[in-house]
Amino acid sequence: MALNSHNHLALAFGMLGNVISFMVYLAPLPTFYRIYKKKSTEGFQSLPYLVALFSSMLWLYYASLKPADATLLITINSLGCVIEIVYIVMFTIYATKDARNLTVKLFMVMNVGSFALIFLVTYFAIHGSLRVQVVGWVCVSIAVGVFAAPLSIVAQVIRTKNVEFMPFNLSLFLTLSAVMWFFYGLLLKDICIAIPNILGFTLGLLQMLLYAIYRNGKTNNKEVATKEEKALEAIMKNVVVVNPLGTCEVYPVINKENNNGQGIEGAKEKECPV
Repeated sequence: MALNSHNHLALAFGMLGNVISFMVYLAPLPTFYRIYKKKSTEGFQSLPYLVALFSSMLWLYYASLKPADATLLITINSLGCVIEIVYIVMFTIYATKDARNLTVKLFMVMNVGSFALIFLVTYFAIHGSLRVQVVGWVCVSIAVGVFAAPLSIVAQVIRTKNVEFMPFNLSLFLTLSAVMWFFYGLLLKDICIAIPNILGFTLGLLQMLLYAIYRNGKTNNKEVATKEEKALEAIMKNVVVVNPLGTCEVYPVINKENNNGQGIEGAKEKECPV
C-alpha cells in the first residue's frame, strides 16, 4: 500500500514537472517570433539552445536505460529535443554566415560528436546497472556545471542593486521545476534526478530573495551605467540555465554598437514562460 502511495505521488510530481518544464521550453518563443519578424538573429546566440538540446539528449538516453518506468522523463525530453531542434533550425535560417557556421560547428562537436562518444563508450564498454549509473552521473555533472551560469546574473544584481536582468517569473519557474523533479527523484529513489535539483531549488530561492530585496532598485547612470559596465554586460548576451531535465531559461541581452565601436547599448529583452 505504501509502495503504491509512493508511486502515485511520484507520478503526480512527474506530471507537474512535465507541465512546468514544457512551459519553460516555450520561454524563447517571443525571441524567435522577433527573429522571424525581423529576419535577423540580431545579438542572440545559439549556444543556449544547443546546450539545452544536448542536455535533453543525455537525459533521454538515461531514461531509456532505466529498468523502471521512465515514461515521464522520456516524454518531456523528447518534446525538449523537438522544440530545441526547431529553435536551432530557425536560428540557422536567419543567422549571419559567421553565426550560422559557428552554430553548425558547435552542433557537430557537442550534439553529434560528444553525445556519440558518450553513447559509444557507455553502451559498448560498460554493461548492466553500472551503465545506468555512469550515464546518470554524466547527466548530473553537466547539470551541476551549467547551474553555475546564472551566478553571473546574481553577481550583477548584487553589484547594481537592480533586477532587470533577472525576471521574477523565470526564477519562480526554476524553483517550481526543481521542487517537482526533486520529489519525483526522491520518491523513485533516483539520486541522479534528486541531487542536482537541490542546487536548482537553492539557486531559485536565492534569485527570488534578491528580487524581493532589489525589486524597487533603479539603475543609477552615474554609478553603474558607465561604458565599461555596459561593455561587461555585452559579454552576457545569453546566460543559459539548464535544469537536470534539460529545460532552458535564457536571459538575452541584445547589444548594439555604432560604426565607431563605441557606446555599447544593452537593450534587454526578457523571456518568460508565461
